[in-house]
Amino acid sequence: MHPAFAVGLVFAGCCSNVIFLELLARRHPGCGNIVTFAQFLFIAVEGFLFEADLGRKPPAIPIRYYAVMVTMFFTVSVVNNYALNLNIAMPLHMIFRSVSLIANMILGIIILKKRYSIFKYTSIALVSVGIFICTFMSAKQVTSESSSSENDGFQAFAWWLLGIGALTFALLMSARMGIFQETLYKQFGKHSKEALFYNVSDFLNPGKMKITELLFFIFLASDIYDHAVLFNKSELYQVPGIGVTVPIMWFYLLMNVITQYVCIRGVFILTTECASLTVTLVVTLRKFVSLIFSILYFRNPFTLWHWLGTLFVFLGTLMYTEVWNNLGTSKGQPQKEDKKN
Repeated sequence: MHPAFAVGLVFAGCCSNVIFLELLARRHPGCGNIVTFAQFLFIAVEGFLFEADLGRKPPAIPIRYYAVMVTMFFTVSVVNNYALNLNIAMPLHMIFRSVSLIANMILGIIILKKRYSIFKYTSIALVSVGIFICTFMSAKQVTSESSSSENDGFQAFAWWLLGIGALTFALLMSARMGIFQETLYKQFGKHSKEALFYNVSDFLNPGKMKITELLFFIFLASDIYDHAVLFNKSELYQVPGIGVTVPIMWFYLLMNVITQYVCIRGVFILTTECASLTVTLVVTLRKFVSLIFSILYFRNPFTLWHWLGTLFVFLGTLMYTEVWNNLGTSKGQPQKEDKKN
């Protein structure tokens, strides 16, 4: 499959997924649980039918290890989506989720006792400064946009602080999950086809284990039902090309689920067709495009300080992946070969 097709899937799927998530969150900020449930249900059915072969195909890695990852991923997904209900703007949400590599590096130093170059430590400093700038400026906006009542302003700021705490927890939990996954691959080897459905850090989640994972949503059933009722009460929307009329919130949810699947497929195809450097560049650029679109289309407040913080975050992320060094190496290789010839 041509890499350009995979890049198209990543940009079309991932960018549109963010759009539909923000459309959902703007109407009902607390809809994170029903969104997560719908995504998990879709992947469970698809994975159980096509990857797990109706449960007859055993995974290469024992289920008990996947059970641990499933629990961690469920927690991360719910907390990440619920953060949108805690006065967290979508741009700040995206910036926080763009520093997963750095969080993984920090936990790698603490847990695996890894050591890195000064270049990578500098990247951590840049990302930390960028996050601090964006977070600090967002805090000022929360207090200024709140009611003139001092009590209401403090309450809004307190919820925002809780949202920042939730995003930080989810970020670190996701990084810990990545380290756990790394140790499993060293023990049992990498299985590319199975990884599409059993990898819970960046791509999809287990087809079979998703069925078990859905049981976790029993604890969230009341909230999911309440939002389903609210979705039913939304205005009707005629789906283009089909002519079917449905409540618009259900249409947004359906498109969110479909685009998430397209995004995930695109990233997986890209990893099989391109070098890791290309994948990193495409994913980083996609996140930046999503951020710009969210700011311009939804008119999210974004000051010059936010832009500076965002620049630090993405520059630090690119430094961490050693993009410039790898590009220089790849350009130098043909010259060396020519000299040999």
